Amino acid sequence: MTITDSASLPPPVRETDSILTPANRRDHFLARWGYKRSEHRVEAGLYALGDPTPASPVFVTANYTLSFDALRSSLRGTDGYLLVLDTEGINVWCAAGKKTFGTDELVHRIQATRLEDVVEHRRLILPQLGAPGISAQEVKRCSGFKVDFGPVRAKDLPTYMKTGEATPEMRQVRFDLGDRIVLIPVELVQVLLPMLVAAIVLFFAAGPLAAASAIIAVLAGAVLFPVLLPWIPTSAFSTKGFLLGGVAAMPFAVTAFMTNTSTVWWDRLGWPLVYLLTMPPVAAFLALNFTGASTFTSRSWVKREIFTYVPIMAIMIGAGILIVVTLSLIRLLGGTG
Repeated sequence: MTITDSASLPPPVRETDSILTPANRRDHFLARWGYKRSEHRVEAGLYALGDPTPASPVFVTANYTLSFDALRSSLRGTDGYLLVLDTEGINVWCAAGKKTFGTDELVHRIQATRLEDVVEHRRLILPQLGAPGISAQEVKRCSGFKVDFGPVRAKDLPTYMKTGEATPEMRQVRFDLGDRIVLIPVELVQVLLPMLVAAIVLFFAAGPLAAASAIIAVLAGAVLFPVLLPWIPTSAFSTKGFLLGGVAAMPFAVTAFMTNTSTVWWDRLGWPLVYLLTMPPVAAFLALNFTGASTFTSRSWVKREIFTYVPIMAIMIGAGILIVVTLSLIRLLGGTG
């Protein structure tokens, strides 16, 4: 009887399939709404899809459930291996920016799964959006595996596998309406509680119009902005947000002016000015969050936006608060007619 040293054997390969169950779809829904955000992940390692052989292709993805499920569901009818990197439950594109979907993790996962003992070839197919975190030359040098970057979208993989190349259309990064809408829930959930608190405080401090302005400013930045993004002028997300917030503020400014019966001009103009100063920067700040979700922004561009426009946002909101405090004190002291 021959005894085989278990240390000489590759780790077991997990099995998966291309079927998305109701439980998977529930997980996707909860992930989109930011519920227990860090728990939407699968175990890193090597997975067998279908009935692969040593000649079957190896696809690399992140351990975020939406990334993993998008890949396996797009490969229905394909026999292959899925090499899942530990990206801490972050999608491929974001993880590439953080370098968790990166060269070191890829090389480590190749070695940890003993991939060279599982497949006879030395080719890995990676998603194009993972390219910022991967040095193909370094992966080749350290592991012997060649990196090929597949199409942007997993659904194009079957065609890519048949033709052996990605068309320009497959390489094009899009941020269509559907891509933008799915981002709304998680962004909205993050600001929902602060929005409600601000609305309640403003309702008792300044009335229903002020409370409504807080809600509309948040909805403009978190909901309307991603929907209207391509049609809002300017290229910077912050200035787009300022414009959208300004449009949203106009009805509140007009209403405040028309309903203010004060005979003092600076009091009648001051309250409309508050809306024009505070609502645009709120919308702009929330719009700035989408630079981290859009695939056509860069880290340097985002940094430039932050350093350029966040101080302006702070100054505008500070000025609006100062006007509110000043006008309120004057009214309290009986300084207006």
